[in-house]
Amino acid sequence: MPDSNKSLPHVIGCDVAKREIVVFDTATQATRAIANTPAALDAFAHSLDPDCLVVCEATGGYESALLAALLAHGRPAHRACARRVKAFIRSHGIQGKSDAIDARWIARYGTERHDRLARWAPVEAWRDQLRAMAGARRDLVCQRTAMGNRLKAPGAQAVAQQLRTVIAALDKAIGQLAKAMTDLVRRHTMLEATVQTLRSIPGVGPVTALELTAFMPELGTLSSRQAAALAGLAPHPRQSGNREGYRRTCGGRQTLKPTLFMAALSAARHHPQLAQFNQRLRANGKKPIVAITATMRNSSPSLTQKSATR
Repeated sequence: MPDSNKSLPHVIGCDVAKREIVVFDTATQATRAIANTPAALDAFAHSLDPDCLVVCEATGGYESALLAALLAHGRPAHRACARRVKAFIRSHGIQGKSDAIDARWIARYGTERHDRLARWAPVEAWRDQLRAMAGARRDLVCQRTAMGNRLKAPGAQAVAQQLRTVIAALDKAIGQLAKAMTDLVRRHTMLEATVQTLRSIPGVGPVTALELTAFMPELGTLSSRQAAALAGLAPHPRQSGNREGYRRTCGGRQTLKPTLFMAALSAARHHPQLAQFNQRLRANGKKPIVAITATMRNSSPSLTQKSATR
């Protein structure tokens, strides 16, 4: 964690788009645009003060070239959560939106919170590959489900052949991705050990293990509470005066919830302790969805303890 007592000469906010990046520099109060190309970004990173902090949002990968250039020149950077930046801007009553406005407010976000912002560090290339494969596979599965539902709908006879052709193509692509993910895991000892460790947990099958490895690489370094919060399973209070509202889970990495939900359903049937835990909650009057969510959350100690042995 950065030292809060260290004053930063200046912070640079970057609003990243596919073709260009709008930059606001708090030292000069100047706004300019640079091309989002390796050559332009290399020159930009080289020109920066070594002690500055560059802040950008996660924009679906378009920020990768910028972060790579900054890393190559040893310039510190933070990749901010877009949701948090947008909430920060709204908290100041800002209604207008443009690339220049966003760049200025991203810089202000970095200026006010620099002591709490983790500096960006690259992950291994094979982790990025696994995450990309897992994300693509998940999207294809969603498309297959949609096509299957359409095929079963009334009046689908006129397009049944076309839908079956699409479903067959999706099945083939999903199978190819699953094989590619398995091959990637086998080529890297650390990945294979993580997947095997996760699969030793009742309820965690091969797909769940691969998706947890792809979307939650921090497993093994987190406490059970931290893991639950990161997965979006931490219940947040809704209390005001004498009213005690229903606690709800929110936040975290939404891509993990469907995976953990299916694993919890299996664990609630086959894992001795978790099955008993789920049944006790149901017997106490908890709604089924509340009980299964608590089962998802209660399984996080197993995940963290098992992963810690990698």
